[in-house]
Amino acid sequence: MLMERSSALSQPVRQKPPGKKREEDDKKEVEEEGTAIKALTDQRVMTKEALSRRNLWEPSVYYARGNESFHFAGHDISIRESMDTYGALIWPGAIALCQFLENNQQQVNLMDKAVLEIGAGTGLASIVASLLGAWVTATDLPDILSNLTFNLLRNTRGRCRYTPQVAALSWGQNLDRDFPYASYHYDFVLAADVVYHHDCLEELLKTMRHFCRPGSQTTLLWANKIRFQSDLMFTECFKSHFNATLLTELPQQEIRIYKATAKE
Repeated sequence: MLMERSSALSQPVRQKPPGKKREEDDKKEVEEEGTAIKALTDQRVMTKEALSRRNLWEPSVYYARGNESFHFAGHDISIRESMDTYGALIWPGAIALCQFLENNQQQVNLMDKAVLEIGAGTGLASIVASLLGAWVTATDLPDILSNLTFNLLRNTRGRCRYTPQVAALSWGQNLDRDFPYASYHYDFVLAADVVYHHDCLEELLKTMRHFCRPGSQTTLLWANKIRFQSDLMFTECFKSHFNATLLTELPQQEIRIYKATAKE
């Protein structure tokens, strides 16, 4: 054994020619630089889209915050936005989903249904679902909840069959602990513009699968504007886990709305 080990240790180590190693390092550096440039470009696209909504915003010393007005389900809705974070802005997918829910109540009947919204943001979709008779739980990151709660209470108090609830939910984290499947069952899960330039796409898919399990009869309604190649890649991955049907497509706005249930 000692001789065999000694023999093995004495074997010459094959080394890559310096030129080849340098070539591989240069290639890796170029790829990393390309990834960084793409991420920065995607970030600029999102920022430009966010800034385009500032026309009605009121200036503030510390942050830019303003109100957007809508009319859904027979009610005027006033939404407070903030430039502090993408989660406090109204994105086109949310508006498209609200329009769809209002115009297709026979196809998607939310009356007396338990509805969960993930990545609720300003709460527009949750508000409309509440106005349409659903028992709603709106979820997002902890730093989003204050503005989310404000918008929900402002637009649903005295108008709805059920008072909407708010809860913190970080995609992919502590799902079994905070939302055990045996205790939290929903008829519908709403998701609007949750796919964009961020690093939590795997966690998002995990969250969707947690609430929409095989045999659960939970229906996922996902509306999203297609902005980046990564959005299309996520869509293909999404379709591999869910029985997905394209409910409607708005080509000019590049928005798609899917209805999906978990594959067995």
